[in-house]
Amino acid sequence: MNCSLTKESVMAKILIIDDDELICTTLTRLVSGKGHDASRALTLAEGLRQARAQACDVIFLDVRLPDGNGLDLLPKIEALPLAPEVIIMTGFGDPNGAELAIKCGAWDYIEKNSSVKDIVLSLERALQYRQEKLAVAGRQSVAALQREKIVGHSPKLQACLDQVAQAAGSEVNVCLFGETGTGKELFARAIHENSQRRRGKFVVVDCTALPETLVESLLFGHEKGSFTGADKARDGLVLQAHCGTLFLDEVGELPLTLQKTFLRVLQERRFRPLGGDRELASDFRLVAATNRNLEKMVESGQFRADLLFRLQSYCIELPALRQRHQDVQQLARFYADRFSRRYGLAPKGFSPEFLETLTGYAWPGNVRELVNCMEQTLAAAQAEPTLFPKHLPLNIRIQVTRATVAQANHSQPHADKNPAYALPKLHDYREAIYHDAEKNYLHDLFSRSERSISHACQLSGLSPSRLYALMKKHEISRID
Repeated sequence: MNCSLTKESVMAKILIIDDDELICTTLTRLVSGKGHDASRALTLAEGLRQARAQACDVIFLDVRLPDGNGLDLLPKIEALPLAPEVIIMTGFGDPNGAELAIKCGAWDYIEKNSSVKDIVLSLERALQYRQEKLAVAGRQSVAALQREKIVGHSPKLQACLDQVAQAAGSEVNVCLFGETGTGKELFARAIHENSQRRRGKFVVVDCTALPETLVESLLFGHEKGSFTGADKARDGLVLQAHCGTLFLDEVGELPLTLQKTFLRVLQERRFRPLGGDRELASDFRLVAATNRNLEKMVESGQFRADLLFRLQSYCIELPALRQRHQDVQQLARFYADRFSRRYGLAPKGFSPEFLETLTGYAWPGNVRELVNCMEQTLAAAQAEPTLFPKHLPLNIRIQVTRATVAQANHSQPHADKNPAYALPKLHDYREAIYHDAEKNYLHDLFSRSERSISHACQLSGLSPSRLYALMKKHEISRID
């Protein structure tokens, strides 16, 4: 393992990415004074090159640099082998920037006018965390993550899968956040399948489909005769998840009247079936998912704050497909093969234009939309061996074409409405106009002079040598 933090040596490699020479010098002296090895870079590009060339333990990263925003570098740093801890340093405190930095995996976000004590403390804590993390990772046996139907290898997706692996190794409640169609149930199943509860049931509760009159019966079960139509006792979903995982899909839709009851179930892992006279226990692991902003729902009184605290023991933010566009081609291949097998079709090839259209689309419906798109595409292509843009759903082709035309117009704001038209440079325009006018003049001149060189020279005032030169230039003869 290429890490400088070992029991034999405490020297760490620290990279400082900042365009302020004074800050670089100050931090270098500070880091060197603590017995660590410091290097510096004045731009994002140089900093990334150094981070890739030589493993480092901590990076001090400025936000405003000559070639971009330091926060944009965080995903690339996160994707590095043995990704270093990142301490964001900025001279411009920004709460939104701080939130984004922490969400992107930064260890800390501090201002440049912070005291030396605060900076040193942040560095020491980052190094302590890193040393313990790598030590634990070195002792753990490496096991392949079960990730059926979760396709792709983009940095955003890989970061998510790392969180899935961490969540699977614990028993804490997990809450998955993400837009509709990002595959929240797939990730919830991955947590279950990689956990110690994999032999238990994975029980799905679709909170959007819970009828308010029967919700307690569905979740907690009921005794015979507890209500009209209850002709026999039935176990609820909570009990079915005993020794397994209970997945609350779209938990933001859980009726407010039930949230208090469910909070107690989460706390005690006990509940009373409808019409029952005793409580039952269920040892389940909870995974919840939502596409809504639960914090705003709490502010508006639509969701209980105490329940939110229980759900948010461990949070995973799933990326939208537009944030992991590198995975589009692999996803398309996976589902094209899958639907080909389902419909008994031969494997399909992809034309370059087909892939360009797929990657040029924004996929507002995320992976779910891409899956539906590929099924429609295979149905349209049938036995044809290669997929072209023509096989794609019409709405996708239209949107990609419109976006392409709009981009072309945007890059030529003063051009004609026809995107094929390009305004020439002024010099070229003058040359073209002059060339055509000169050629037309010569044709008129010879027409009036009846093809006589001497007469043409008299009419035009040109010398014979100059007239012949112009005739050669425009490829005109007297017999045209």
